[in-house]
Amino acid sequence: MAKGDDIEKRLVDFAVRIISLCGHLPKTQAGRHIGGQLLRSGTAPAAHYAEARGAESTKDFIHKLKICLKELNESRVWLKIVTQSEMLPESRLRDITDENDQLCRIINASIKTTRAHRE
Repeated sequence: MAKGDDIEKRLVDFAVRIISLCGHLPKTQAGRHIGGQLLRSGTAPAAHYAEARGAESTKDFIHKLKICLKELNESRVWLKIVTQSEMLPESRLRDITDENDQLCRIINASIKTTRAHRE
């Protein structure tokens, strides 16, 4: 397994879980709106991480990781909104919210490590 394959797999798995979750949101105006936003922000990190792995420079790598992190942070907010608005039971969201938090910490640590090695 190449360096970074494990993180990319987790990000792809996260995206697949987001797709499934969005399919269970209510078919109301609010459910469709939040579902669309969550679908975009929750599936984007895997692609941004893949782009980062093919970055042309360290600066480009960090930039792409930061975009990945921004999308994960946005997903966290949408998941909180789904939870607090009771669109889905909190128990249904606990694991995916935890995975989102772990992925944020991993990507943030990668950014910090790369910056430290660059300087």
